[in-house]
Parts: sequence; structure tokens; C-alpha cells
Amino acid sequence: MALLNPTRLTGRPAAVTVGDQSMSGDDLLEAATAVARQIAGADTVAVDATASLDTVVALTGCLLAGTTLVPVPPDAGPVERGHILRDSGAQLLLGPDPTRPVGGGPDRGDSDLAGSGQGGSARGGPGQRLAVGPDTPALILYTSGTTGAPKGVPVTSANIAADLDALAEAWAWTPDDTLVHGLPLFHVHGLVLGVIGALRVGCRLVHTGRPTPGAYAAAGGTLYFGVPTIWSRICADRPSARALRAARLLVSGSAALPAPVFHTLAELTGQAPVERYGMTETLITVSSRAAGERRPGWVGTPLAGVHTRLASEDGEQLPADGETIGELQVRGPMVFDGYLGAAGRGDFTPDGWFRTGDVAAIDRGGWHRIVGRASTDLIKSGGYRIGAGEVENVLLTHPAVREAAVIGAPDADLGQRVVAYVVAEGVSPQSLIDFVATELSTHKRPREVRIVDDLPRNAMGKVQKKLLHDDRR
Repeated sequence: MALLNPTRLTGRPAAVTVGDQSMSGDDLLEAATAVARQIAGADTVAVDATASLDTVVALTGCLLAGTTLVPVPPDAGPVERGHILRDSGAQLLLGPDPTRPVGGGPDRGDSDLAGSGQGGSARGGPGQRLAVGPDTPALILYTSGTTGAPKGVPVTSANIAADLDALAEAWAWTPDDTLVHGLPLFHVHGLVLGVIGALRVGCRLVHTGRPTPGAYAAAGGTLYFGVPTIWSRICADRPSARALRAARLLVSGSAALPAPVFHTLAELTGQAPVERYGMTETLITVSSRAAGERRPGWVGTPLAGVHTRLASEDGEQLPADGETIGELQVRGPMVFDGYLGAAGRGDFTPDGWFRTGDVAAIDRGGWHRIVGRASTDLIKSGGYRIGAGEVENVLLTHPAVREAAVIGAPDADLGQRVVAYVVAEGVSPQSLIDFVATELSTHKRPREVRIVDDLPRNAMGKVQKKLLHDDRR
């Protein structure tokens, strides 16, 4: 399945801008076509996925060639980098340096291809990959690897096309839009939605390089993508936030958007943000709509073709009553088929639903509220099941609290006790415990609050709770 329609790129001046560099649609197509010719014959190609036009050209060239692309985080350490290159079976590595063979792959030592597509030539003559089709991986993305080595997630052209077309419908996304974001180009949010999405729809793309409030304000977009950290910083820069009033849609994802940020963003920009939910393995499956309701703390309803359900720990289906929480399971055309090299489908139920590992509630209207990860955000304390996200949301409504993360710590009496890590000033731990107890059931209050300078986050702004579990302060 072709993800790109080249005619949507032609004749568009400044079709793609990254930082202070721009490319017309014709120049992008020409450079990408050169890359496609240069990598002909390679099944899998890795790219140093910097925030640059080089990355956009390499991605587009691989999509045109039907070659599987493996985006490598530019800040990956040698262990992570080596694992990704070996595990994916990448034969070539594209980057600022000339394209070169990857150790352990087929011998292509005669290659002197230019990573940017701006020069160099393939020795060995033209060729075409033979096994190109909707089930051929377009990308191999790697999970964050918080519990071990990152796992490869093969995502096909069919997966991506189904997802982007459903999102275009949900967000009224058209070629008339200018998409603006400053997200990393090695994740679903920044790469699949933020680059392939713009190329497939045929709209202009402005990548700000760094996602600063000023850069977002100056971009003049109609459609903006951001993670909660970005939106929080924009809310703190009121002139930049007000500059976004001309945009038609602000989308937040990759982590839960705190309710105070939701309300402040709506006040300053004149519109409530659209929230959505997804994973590397499933792409985006749930979202609120451009023309519909938007609720703080809720990420919307399933996209076209997506089905969801809640299950208990023993696999029993749970009611969609808005209160009961359970593991979220999904199925749909954008869901992957299994991890790279996996012998089985242990993350799927016997009847074919993907087990996300996320804890959620679904109301009778199909709206979803994501509580968090089952491994870290479902706290079992004194016989109660407590969602960490619910406690975090209440803490964030306290005027002295800027950030909050809640975990379950081992407790000899309760099994787990609720512990909150909070970035705050001018407030005592006990007053925050008492504050939560006035807003929620008493058993949901933190037994301990730790005031910290900051919370550990990954590149997408998600709090790394495993590091909090390991904290010994």
C-alpha cells in the first residue's frame, strides 16, 4: 500500500521546514527519489533520526523505495544503539556521515552513498526490492525499554495508512493545514503523525527544531502537536499561548494532560485541546474529535475501525460504566501483528485483542479515561484498587503543585502504600496529604509525599516511574 502520493508534494513551495531550513515539495521529491535509488536492494535501512531535513528526506526515500526504515534516537548510548542496529538487521545506516554498512549486516563495503540524498551514487547498479506490499514493515520502531532491552515493533504501510486516514477524518485534517510541532523524529507522535501524516495528507509541515513556546507562537500553523510538557510551558508563556488563537486545532498526546493545563490552554487560546491515546504497538486508537466534545482527563472515543474493551486480571470483561478500571485491550487495522523476532503472540488474547498493559475506564458513551500503566499505576493498597492518575490529577489542582507522580511502594501492612512525588513550593507534605483526603476517598490519599526539584522524564515527556521506584532519597 502506497503511503505517499507524490503528486501531493509537487508544486508546493516550502512544503517542509525544519528549524531554519525549508524544502519545496519538488526538491523533497527529487532528493527522496535519489535516496530511493541509492538504497535499492537493501531490505532494512537505519537512520540517525535527528530533527533535520536529512531525516525527512531519508524517511521519504525509504517510503518511496518500499524499504523498511529503522529510526535510531540520536542521543542513544552505544548499548541501545548497537542493540537497535543488530536486532533490526539494518544493512545501511543513513546520517550526517556518508551512508555506511552496519556491522553484522550484509557486506556492502563498496557503498559510498550520501545520507542526505544530496550527493553520492550507488555502486552495483539499480535494483528494486521484490517483497513490497501492505504487510511489509514500513518502519521498525523501538519501545522505550523501561523493563529491558527495547523491543522492535514492525509497523506496516497498511497499519500507518489506516491510522492516518482515521485521524484525518477525526481531526478534519486537510491539505490546507499547516502542521507545526517540535517533537522527536523517532517516535510515533513526531515521525508517523508529525511527518508521514503531513506527507500523506499533503499539508505543509513546520518542525520547530526545539519545541519552545516562542517557536510555536511564531510558526503560524493551523494544527499543532505537542506533549503535556510543551503545553505546560506554553501556558506559562502567556503571550505565546495567545498567539495560538489563530490555530484551529491543538492536539496533546504521549502522556496524560493535567486538567489545570487543559483549562489554562483553553482559556488562553480560546479552544480546549484535543487529546488522544495510542502506543508504539497500536499507533493512535482513541481520540476526541475536531467537531466534538473535549473533556479534561478523557482521551475520547475509538477511531474508525477500532474496538476496545476492559478486562480484569483473570481475563473477565468489565463493564463500561465510567468507574470500573481494568486493562485496556484493543483491536483494529492499525494494530501491529507482534514484536520483531517474537516466537509467539503473548501480548494478544486468544481471541486476537492486543493487551495494552494500560489501565483505563470507559463510560457508556465510549469515552476513555487512561489511568496509567498496570505495572506502575494500578496500586493495590489494603484491598483497594487505586489508580495513580486519579490521585495525580487531584494533586495538580492544588495551586502550589506544578508536577506530580504517584506510585505504589511496597508496604508490609497494606501490600502497597500510595507515595506521591511532587514538584511544589510553599506547601508541606502533610497539607498535600490532607488536601487529597478532602477530594477523594480516604484510602486513596498518599501515605507519603516527597517534595522534589523535578521528575525524571523521557524524550516524549513521560514520567519514568521506574526511576521513582528506584529512588532512595
